[in-house]
Amino acid sequence: MRTPRTATTAAVAVAALTLVLGGCSGSGGKSSEDKGSGSPGGGKGVNTPRLKIAMVTHSGEGDTFWDIVQSGAKQAAAKDNVDFLYSANKEGQQQAQLVQAAIDQKVDGIVVTLAKPEAVKDVVEKAVAAGIPVVTINSGADFSKEVGALGHIGQDEGVAGEAVGDELTKRGRKKALCVIHEQGNVSLEQRCAGVRKTFRGSVENLDVDGTNTPASTSSVEAKLQSAKDIDSVVTLGAPMAAAAVKAKGDANSSAEIDTFDLNAAVIKQFKAKEIGFAVDQQPYLQGYLAVDELWLNKTNGDVIGGGRPVLTGPAIVTEKDVPTLEKYTARGTR
Repeated sequence: MRTPRTATTAAVAVAALTLVLGGCSGSGGKSSEDKGSGSPGGGKGVNTPRLKIAMVTHSGEGDTFWDIVQSGAKQAAAKDNVDFLYSANKEGQQQAQLVQAAIDQKVDGIVVTLAKPEAVKDVVEKAVAAGIPVVTINSGADFSKEVGALGHIGQDEGVAGEAVGDELTKRGRKKALCVIHEQGNVSLEQRCAGVRKTFRGSVENLDVDGTNTPASTSSVEAKLQSAKDIDSVVTLGAPMAAAAVKAKGDANSSAEIDTFDLNAAVIKQFKAKEIGFAVDQQPYLQGYLAVDELWLNKTNGDVIGGGRPVLTGPAIVTEKDVPTLEKYTARGTR
């Protein structure tokens, strides 16, 4: 696994501080029950007051990426004595309504994505004005400070795209198809723009509906049939990689399938030699650190990263990394 750019070490510092604040104190405070040994971070919980934290994302139906984000958030919530509430809607206005619902519930903190910032920024600013601390994750890092969030946790989407462009060039590719599975998502557009910036070949974008897998597969297949010179298909999410693999076979194309994000299915595709490489942004870490930051802020006044984005990626993952990552993807944490 190769990390194309050096990410901030704030995540490491947070982990260390969490252990200090979350461990059993010398005064012998009452600890929560032991966590199961099947997931990371097991052991004793904290004895700080019960908090309620809401996470509101732009996830569409069937996007397994957000299952991994939730897995990290729930683990941190269990450790931090937090009541964790999750909701999502891929449409910006509906996502804004869910943020408003969290405000109405008088939560102690909100984790939110800014994939469609124009639709949700007003209500996020409203939450901050009401004294509810906000952490943004995954999408919209450029808008995080503007809306008053404590900080942003995720990968730099432009840098991630540039890493893909460099990798495609190293692999001798000449023409790439960048498949955008959610129109209007600023982060997905930044990824394709990053690919275009560093790739020495040509890049063409293709918009599909990521919540309609059969239609997405047909769109990619039609493109591969009409443009035989496409030698690489870049999908922007792990679920879309499977659709691209099927489309490639149906189109009888020799294009290499590469993808952003990682899950158990992608590991299987690596083993079957159906995927060339993947870009891992560690979604488990995004969920875990977001909940942990809000807990740290409420209980200790901390702001990680000095308010600057805390990077969880990107890292280029190939078939060589399968032995290391397979057990983690199987349990839903990578």
